[in-house]
Amino acid sequence: MPALVWIDTDMGFDDILAMMIVAASSKPIAGVSLVFGNAPMDAVRANAAGAASLLGWRFPIHIGAERAILGGVETPAHVLGPTGIPTRGRSLPEADALPHTDALTALTAWLEGLDAPGEILALGPLTNVAILSLARPDLISKITSVTWMGGGATRGNHTASAEFNAFADPEAVAIVLTSGVTLRVADLDLCRQVLVGPEDVDTVRAVGTPKAEILADLLGAYVDIALNSGRKAMALYDPTAAAAFVAPDAFVFEKAQVTMELSGTHTRGRTIVDQRPRANPNALWGMRADATRVRALALDALVEASRA
Repeated sequence: MPALVWIDTDMGFDDILAMMIVAASSKPIAGVSLVFGNAPMDAVRANAAGAASLLGWRFPIHIGAERAILGGVETPAHVLGPTGIPTRGRSLPEADALPHTDALTALTAWLEGLDAPGEILALGPLTNVAILSLARPDLISKITSVTWMGGGATRGNHTASAEFNAFADPEAVAIVLTSGVTLRVADLDLCRQVLVGPEDVDTVRAVGTPKAEILADLLGAYVDIALNSGRKAMALYDPTAAAAFVAPDAFVFEKAQVTMELSGTHTRGRTIVDQRPRANPNALWGMRADATRVRALALDALVEASRA
Protein backbone atom coordinates (compact mmCIF):
# COMPACT_ATOMS: atom_id res chain seq x y z
CA MET A 1 0.00 0.00 0.00
CA PRO A 2 1.37 3.49 -0.80
CA ALA A 3 2.42 5.68 2.13
CA LEU A 4 -0.47 7.87 3.31
CA VAL A 5 1.45 11.01 4.35
CA TRP A 6 2.60 13.97 2.27
CA ILE A 7 4.49 17.00 3.61
CA ASP A 8 4.41 20.47 2.05
CA THR A 9 7.14 22.77 3.36
CA ASP A 10 9.17 25.95 2.92
CA MET A 11 12.12 24.19 4.65
CA GLY A 12 13.24 26.42 7.48
CA PHE A 13 14.81 24.89 10.59
CA ASP A 14 11.49 24.38 12.36
CA ASP A 15 10.15 22.72 9.19
CA ILE A 16 13.10 20.34 9.26
CA LEU A 17 12.44 19.53 12.91
CA ALA A 18 8.75 19.00 12.12
CA MET A 19 9.72 16.54 9.38
CA MET A 20 12.05 14.77 11.81
CA ILE A 21 9.10 14.29 14.18
CA VAL A 22 7.02 12.72 11.40
CA ALA A 23 9.94 10.58 10.20
CA ALA A 24 10.39 9.26 13.76
CA SER A 25 6.70 8.29 13.97
CA SER A 26 4.82 5.39 12.47
CA LYS A 27 3.67 7.53 9.53
CA PRO A 28 5.80 6.79 6.43
CA ILE A 29 6.32 9.84 4.22
CA ALA A 30 5.31 9.34 0.59
CA GLY A 31 6.81 12.58 -0.66
CA VAL A 32 7.53 16.23 -0.02
CA SER A 33 6.61 19.34 -1.99
CA LEU A 34 8.53 22.58 -1.59
CA VAL A 35 6.97 26.03 -1.54
CA PHE A 36 8.44 29.53 -1.28
CA GLY A 37 8.10 31.14 2.13
CA ASN A 38 10.94 31.10 4.64
CA ALA A 39 13.15 32.01 1.67
CA PRO A 40 12.93 32.20 -2.12
CA MET A 41 12.75 28.83 -3.87
CA ASP A 42 16.47 28.57 -4.71
CA ALA A 43 17.30 28.73 -1.01
CA VAL A 44 14.42 26.42 -0.09
CA ARG A 45 15.78 23.84 -2.56
CA ALA A 46 19.28 24.16 -1.15
CA ASN A 47 17.98 23.74 2.41
CA ALA A 48 16.02 20.64 1.39
CA ALA A 49 19.05 19.09 -0.29
CA GLY A 50 21.24 19.83 2.72
CA ALA A 51 18.71 18.45 5.20
CA ALA A 52 18.24 15.28 3.14
CA SER A 53 22.01 14.79 3.07
CA LEU A 54 22.44 15.37 6.81
CA LEU A 55 19.48 13.28 7.93
CA GLY A 56 19.53 10.52 5.32
CA TRP A 57 16.08 11.22 3.94
CA ARG A 58 15.12 8.89 1.10
CA PHE A 59 11.62 10.10 0.26
CA PRO A 60 11.27 12.12 -2.98
CA ILE A 61 11.28 15.93 -2.77
CA HIS A 62 9.52 17.93 -5.49
CA ILE A 63 9.60 21.59 -6.50
CA GLY A 64 6.37 23.49 -6.05
CA ALA A 65 5.16 27.08 -6.14
CA GLU A 66 7.84 29.76 -6.32
CA ARG A 67 5.38 32.60 -5.74
CA ALA A 68 1.90 33.28 -4.41
CA ILE A 69 -1.33 32.75 -6.34
CA LEU A 70 -1.31 36.45 -7.29
CA GLY A 71 2.40 36.41 -8.08
CA GLY A 72 4.06 37.96 -5.05
CA VAL A 73 7.01 36.58 -3.07
CA GLU A 74 6.99 37.42 0.64
CA THR A 75 9.73 36.15 2.97
CA PRO A 76 10.72 36.86 6.60
CA ALA A 77 14.31 37.64 5.59
CA HIS A 78 14.49 40.36 8.26
CA VAL A 79 14.22 37.59 10.87
CA LEU A 80 15.60 34.46 9.20
CA GLY A 81 18.17 35.90 6.81
CA PRO A 82 18.52 35.16 3.09
CA THR A 83 18.65 31.37 3.45
CA GLY A 84 15.62 31.08 5.73
CA ILE A 85 17.75 29.28 8.35
CA PRO A 86 19.75 31.40 10.80
CA THR A 87 22.87 29.82 12.27
CA ARG A 88 25.42 30.31 15.02
CA GLY A 89 28.15 29.33 12.57
CA ARG A 90 27.44 25.79 11.41
CA SER A 91 25.17 25.10 8.46
CA LEU A 92 23.52 22.24 6.65
CA PRO A 93 25.98 20.39 4.42
CA GLU A 94 26.22 21.43 0.80
CA ALA A 95 24.59 18.84 -1.42
CA ASP A 96 23.82 18.32 -5.08
CA ALA A 97 20.81 20.32 -6.22
CA LEU A 98 17.51 18.52 -6.12
CA PRO A 99 16.11 17.41 -9.48
CA HIS A 100 13.42 19.79 -10.72
CA THR A 101 10.46 17.42 -10.48
CA ASP A 102 7.05 19.09 -10.44
CA ALA A 103 5.16 19.02 -7.15
CA LEU A 104 1.67 19.18 -8.66
CA THR A 105 2.39 16.24 -10.95
CA ALA A 106 3.81 14.22 -8.06
CA LEU A 107 1.01 15.10 -5.64
CA THR A 108 -1.61 14.21 -8.23
CA ALA A 109 0.03 10.87 -9.01
CA TRP A 110 0.28 10.06 -5.30
CA LEU A 111 -3.39 10.77 -4.63
CA GLU A 112 -4.51 8.90 -7.74
CA GLY A 113 -2.57 5.85 -6.58
CA LEU A 114 -3.98 5.73 -3.05
CA ASP A 115 -6.29 2.90 -2.03
CA ALA A 116 -7.29 4.83 1.09
CA PRO A 117 -7.37 8.59 1.75
CA GLY A 118 -4.07 10.25 2.61
CA GLU A 119 -3.05 13.11 4.89
CA ILE A 120 -1.12 16.30 4.17
CA LEU A 121 1.01 18.23 6.66
CA ALA A 122 1.47 21.79 5.40
CA LEU A 123 4.20 23.89 7.02
CA GLY A 124 4.35 26.98 4.82
CA PRO A 125 2.12 29.09 2.60
CA LEU A 126 -0.77 26.99 1.28
CA THR A 127 -0.04 27.74 -2.38
CA ASN A 128 0.67 24.15 -3.47
CA VAL A 129 -2.45 22.82 -1.75
CA ALA A 130 -4.57 25.57 -3.31
CA ILE A 131 -3.19 24.83 -6.78
CA LEU A 132 -3.97 21.14 -6.30
CA SER A 133 -7.54 21.92 -5.24
CA LEU A 134 -8.08 24.12 -8.29
CA ALA A 135 -6.41 21.77 -10.77
CA ARG A 136 -7.91 18.52 -9.46
CA PRO A 137 -10.95 19.15 -7.26
CA ASP A 138 -11.92 15.52 -7.87
CA LEU A 139 -8.99 14.42 -5.70
CA ILE A 140 -9.99 16.39 -2.59
CA SER A 141 -12.07 13.44 -1.39
CA LYS A 142 -8.86 11.39 -1.28
CA ILE A 143 -7.38 13.70 1.40
CA THR A 144 -8.45 12.86 4.96
CA SER A 145 -7.21 16.19 6.25
CA VAL A 146 -4.69 18.96 5.80
CA THR A 147 -2.95 19.93 9.03
CA TRP A 148 -1.54 23.43 8.58
CA MET A 149 0.74 25.59 10.68
CA GLY A 150 -0.66 29.02 9.98
CA GLY A 151 -2.94 31.82 10.97
CA GLY A 152 -3.62 33.35 14.34
CA ALA A 153 -6.75 34.03 16.35
CA THR A 154 -5.17 36.93 18.24
CA ARG A 155 -2.02 38.87 17.30
CA GLY A 156 0.12 38.18 14.26
CA ASN A 157 3.86 37.83 13.88
CA HIS A 158 4.66 39.06 10.36
CA THR A 159 2.31 42.00 10.81
CA ALA A 160 0.29 43.10 13.82
CA SER A 161 -2.69 41.23 12.35
CA ALA A 162 -1.25 38.38 10.29
CA GLU A 163 0.81 35.24 10.76
CA PHE A 164 3.49 34.83 8.09
CA ASN A 165 2.27 31.70 6.26
CA ALA A 166 -1.18 33.26 5.91
CA PHE A 167 0.15 36.67 4.90
CA ALA A 168 2.49 35.21 2.26
CA ASP A 169 -0.47 33.90 0.24
CA PRO A 170 -3.87 34.70 1.75
CA GLU A 171 -5.64 33.91 -1.54
CA ALA A 172 -4.32 30.35 -1.26
CA VAL A 173 -5.74 30.05 2.25
CA ALA A 174 -9.11 31.33 1.04
CA ILE A 175 -9.11 28.76 -1.77
CA VAL A 176 -8.31 25.88 0.57
CA LEU A 177 -11.00 26.99 3.03
CA THR A 178 -13.62 26.69 0.29
CA SER A 179 -12.23 23.49 -1.29
CA GLY A 180 -14.10 21.06 0.95
CA VAL A 181 -10.97 19.55 2.47
CA THR A 182 -10.84 19.15 6.25
CA LEU A 183 -8.37 21.82 7.40
CA ARG A 184 -6.88 21.48 10.90
CA VAL A 185 -5.14 24.68 11.91
CA ALA A 186 -2.21 24.86 14.33
CA ASP A 187 -2.09 28.62 14.67
CA LEU A 188 0.33 30.99 16.40
CA ASP A 189 -1.55 30.86 19.69
CA LEU A 190 -1.46 27.06 19.81
CA CYS A 191 2.21 26.88 18.86
CA ARG A 192 3.16 29.53 21.42
CA GLN A 193 2.07 27.10 24.14
CA VAL A 194 5.18 24.98 23.39
CA LEU A 195 8.58 26.53 24.12
CA VAL A 196 12.24 25.60 23.76
CA GLY A 197 15.16 27.36 25.39
CA PRO A 198 18.93 27.33 25.81
CA GLU A 199 18.82 24.21 28.01
CA ASP A 200 17.35 22.25 25.09
CA VAL A 201 20.24 23.30 22.89
CA ASP A 202 22.59 21.89 25.54
CA THR A 203 20.66 18.60 25.57
CA VAL A 204 21.20 18.13 21.84
CA ARG A 205 24.85 19.19 21.92
CA ALA A 206 25.52 16.74 24.77
CA VAL A 207 24.99 13.83 22.36
CA GLY A 208 28.50 14.66 21.21
CA THR A 209 28.38 13.67 17.54
CA PRO A 210 29.22 15.86 14.54
CA LYS A 211 25.55 15.75 13.56
CA ALA A 212 24.57 16.86 17.07
CA GLU A 213 26.87 19.87 16.74
CA ILE A 214 25.09 20.98 13.58
CA LEU A 215 21.58 20.40 14.93
CA ALA A 216 22.40 22.09 18.23
CA ASP A 217 23.83 25.09 16.36
CA LEU A 218 20.69 25.43 14.24
CA LEU A 219 18.39 24.94 17.23
CA GLY A 220 20.43 27.53 19.12
CA ALA A 221 20.08 30.07 16.32
CA TYR A 222 16.33 29.36 16.28
CA VAL A 223 16.15 30.00 20.05
CA ASP A 224 18.22 33.17 19.53
CA ILE A 225 15.29 34.67 17.63
CA ALA A 226 13.47 34.86 20.96
CA LEU A 227 16.50 35.69 23.09
CA ASN A 228 17.39 38.62 20.85
CA SER A 229 13.88 39.98 21.39
CA GLY A 230 14.12 39.81 25.15
CA ARG A 231 12.20 36.55 25.56
CA LYS A 232 13.56 33.55 27.47
CA ALA A 233 12.32 30.82 25.11
CA MET A 234 11.17 30.32 21.53
CA ALA A 235 7.83 28.93 20.37
CA LEU A 236 7.94 25.67 18.43
CA TYR A 237 5.86 26.51 15.39
CA ASP A 238 6.05 23.85 12.68
CA PRO A 239 7.03 21.09 15.14
CA THR A 240 3.80 21.71 17.05
CA ALA A 241 1.81 21.22 13.85
CA ALA A 242 3.76 18.00 13.22
CA ALA A 243 2.99 16.82 16.74
CA ALA A 244 -0.71 17.46 16.13
CA PHE A 245 -0.30 15.39 12.98
CA VAL A 246 1.34 12.35 14.65
CA ALA A 247 -0.16 12.60 18.17
CA PRO A 248 -3.62 14.15 17.82
CA ASP A 249 -4.59 12.95 21.30
CA ALA A 250 -2.16 15.54 22.73
CA PHE A 251 -4.34 18.37 21.38
CA VAL A 252 -7.81 19.83 21.54
CA PHE A 253 -9.24 21.07 18.24
CA GLU A 254 -12.63 22.75 17.96
CA LYS A 255 -14.83 23.57 15.00
CA ALA A 256 -14.64 27.12 13.69
CA GLN A 257 -15.70 29.23 10.76
CA VAL A 258 -12.47 30.70 9.41
CA THR A 259 -12.45 33.63 7.01
CA MET A 260 -9.32 34.92 5.30
CA GLU A 261 -8.96 38.70 5.13
CA LEU A 262 -7.82 39.50 1.59
CA SER A 263 -7.86 43.29 1.74
CA GLY A 264 -7.62 45.86 4.46
CA THR A 265 -4.68 48.21 4.77
CA HIS A 266 -3.71 46.81 8.16
CA THR A 267 -5.48 43.44 8.21
CA ARG A 268 -4.64 41.60 4.95
CA GLY A 269 -3.64 38.04 5.81
CA ARG A 270 -5.54 37.91 9.09
CA THR A 271 -7.50 34.76 9.88
CA ILE A 272 -10.91 35.62 11.33
CA VAL A 273 -11.98 32.79 13.65
CA ASP A 274 -15.70 32.62 14.42
CA GLN A 275 -16.81 30.10 17.05
CA ARG A 276 -20.16 31.66 17.87
CA PRO A 277 -23.15 29.27 17.93
CA ARG A 278 -24.44 30.56 14.58
CA ALA A 279 -21.09 30.11 12.82
CA ASN A 280 -20.84 27.73 9.86
CA PRO A 281 -17.64 25.72 10.57
CA ASN A 282 -15.20 25.10 7.74
CA ALA A 283 -12.09 24.18 9.77
CA LEU A 284 -10.84 22.66 12.99
CA TRP A 285 -8.92 25.18 15.12
CA GLY A 286 -6.24 24.13 17.59
CA MET A 287 -7.10 25.32 21.10
CA ARG A 288 -4.82 23.49 23.53
CA ALA A 289 -1.65 21.42 23.37
CA ASP A 290 0.05 19.13 25.87
CA ALA A 291 3.19 21.25 25.84
CA THR A 292 5.30 18.77 27.79
CA ARG A 293 4.52 15.95 25.39
CA VAL A 294 5.03 18.06 22.27
CA ARG A 295 8.38 19.39 23.48
CA ALA A 296 9.46 15.83 24.28
CA LEU A 297 8.56 14.67 20.77
CA ALA A 298 10.72 17.44 19.30
CA LEU A 299 13.71 16.85 21.58
CA ASP A 300 13.53 13.08 21.16
CA ALA A 301 13.57 13.51 17.38
CA LEU A 302 16.63 15.79 17.61
CA VAL A 303 18.51 13.49 19.97
CA GLU A 304 17.76 10.33 17.99
CA ALA A 305 18.74 12.00 14.72
CA SER A 306 21.96 13.21 16.35
CA ARG A 307 22.85 9.63 17.29
CA ALA A 308 22.00 8.09 13.91
